[in-house]
Amino acid sequence: MVHFETVEITTDLLIVGGGMSACGAAVEAAYWAKKNGLKVTLVDKAVMERSGAVAMGLSAINQYIGLRDGQNTVWDYVDYVRKDLMGITREDLVFNVARHVDSSVHLFEKWGLPIWKDKKGAYIHEGRWQLMINGESYKVIVAEAAKNALGMENIYERVFIVEPLMDGDRVAGAVGFSVRENKFYVFKAKAVVVAMGGAVHIFRPRSIGEGLGRAWYPPWNSGSSAYFTLRAGAEMTCQEVRFIPVRFKDGYGPVGAWFLLFKSRATNAMGGDYVVEHKDELQKWGEYGNVKPIPTNLRNRLVMLDVMQGKGPISMRTEEAIRRIASAESDRRAAQKKLKALESEAWEDFLDMTISQAILWAATNVQPEEKSSEIAAAEPYFIGSHSGASGAWVSGPEDVAPPEYQWGYVNMATVKGLFCAGDASGASSHKFSSGSHAEGRIAGKSAVRYIVENPQQPKVDMAQVAKLKETILRPLDVYQQHKNETSDPEINPNYIKPKMFMFRLQKIMDEYAGGVSAQFTTNEYLLKKGLELLAYLKEDSANLAAKDLHELLRCWENVQRMWQAEAHVRAVLFREETRWPGYYFRADKPALDEQNWKCFVNCCVDPNTGEWEMMKRDIIPLRL
Repeated sequence: MVHFETVEITTDLLIVGGGMSACGAAVEAAYWAKKNGLKVTLVDKAVMERSGAVAMGLSAINQYIGLRDGQNTVWDYVDYVRKDLMGITREDLVFNVARHVDSSVHLFEKWGLPIWKDKKGAYIHEGRWQLMINGESYKVIVAEAAKNALGMENIYERVFIVEPLMDGDRVAGAVGFSVRENKFYVFKAKAVVVAMGGAVHIFRPRSIGEGLGRAWYPPWNSGSSAYFTLRAGAEMTCQEVRFIPVRFKDGYGPVGAWFLLFKSRATNAMGGDYVVEHKDELQKWGEYGNVKPIPTNLRNRLVMLDVMQGKGPISMRTEEAIRRIASAESDRRAAQKKLKALESEAWEDFLDMTISQAILWAATNVQPEEKSSEIAAAEPYFIGSHSGASGAWVSGPEDVAPPEYQWGYVNMATVKGLFCAGDASGASSHKFSSGSHAEGRIAGKSAVRYIVENPQQPKVDMAQVAKLKETILRPLDVYQQHKNETSDPEINPNYIKPKMFMFRLQKIMDEYAGGVSAQFTTNEYLLKKGLELLAYLKEDSANLAAKDLHELLRCWENVQRMWQAEAHVRAVLFREETRWPGYYFRADKPALDEQNWKCFVNCCVDPNTGEWEMMKRDIIPLRL
């Protein structure tokens, strides 16, 4: 057995994660903890400056209400989110984030984030809710503020958290391991904020070969939040909701600036505009097909119809948009100057957040002012903060949430002391980076209040910790025991390496749960077969093998993906309708069923027996 030193850390509040919501929780919790003499500790598997979905940079802040300018109301945003998610949303949670999000944006600017402004000093919008930024250092700026608030002595980086520690029905901390040295960490805490992001690479990606690992959502997000909350016994929601973004093909470059700022259009190979040509499709989806803007998944559906009808490729008409804007100038010299400025902005949009797309443009001789670029629907992702909604079922704000949505402290899951933010918090979509930071602040403050009012330290069973340590480190022992039994250590009848395990998971999900190769379509029989194959995969997960710390990390990332995958398949099977046809389409239940399925699909699993429970929860609007 490989020897690992056990390191114990006792704290009051443990924040797990390093992305935007974790940084928000750190800043806010540190402020309130100092007033109450409490200790806050943060642990992240990466380094905070480049951790989370904003790690590579961002060209826009996608949630800003503009309350101080009177541009919109919080209710406007709640209405927008409800319509975009086809009626399935926790309005109390969306309302709570929306009323606080502007203050996070103002903090970003105070900390040094360049936000675009016009000559009068007003923010420049990409769309109704979006602000343009120079965001290549967005995450670095936000992380610096979080680190300053906590102090480096309270931050543990390059430590991967695997399992929760429990004291009955109360969370008691977490365990994990260093990805740089042989150390097993035991964090004992009175409350935990889960902010570990969503999940990617559960479905087979479009990118293969040399592009393996390329995705729209950060490839290191492995479902850690969902796994942690499920293993703690928390109730989950919207696990059937996955997000499929339409992005520039292969590089996954953003399309928001082109549609919203440049007012570009996308056309099929015949020059047809799918939004115009498939208007009849929108009428099939009731009231949601008639709202503006068209819900994200319905826009996706229109793209997918063109592709399935053999009208691909679909192209973003960048050359049209740039020339139209430039030609609006009064004279030729001004038009040429505007053309150069637009060309620069087009490249900057990628260089701020998706450098690989700029590289792809350069490699394929694309000049956006002269040539259109292909766009495509990506593979599915699981996120609670973008246009998805999967996450934990959390308690709502006391002054807004109905009694049915309130069982304790705001943003606390159904497990005592377990708080969730960002992608970990479900049914509250369209938080994006700024809203995730704001929700982290909400959860951090709420967690400190919980600790003040529940100051006793939960009990940690060290015998259970020892068992967890043995289980978590087992892949290293499996590899050492059997590595010499074949000529190629990658192929062995006694174990499975993490990459092969991931490929097997992706194949199951792609073919049976409605992935790219299945044109995002599934049915009851495919889903049941998928569950059967996932059960075999779960059996084989006991034989995962790791040659080093890096592969040990990969082993547990893929176990986490497997749990998220099972939650998804069970939820899609349970919801007997098609509500998000551009995210997934159930061919055997091809329509909306407002009477029976305008509800939340929730689930939980018994951590001891592995038994799943599926249930419905009512949708309660805050106002008519």
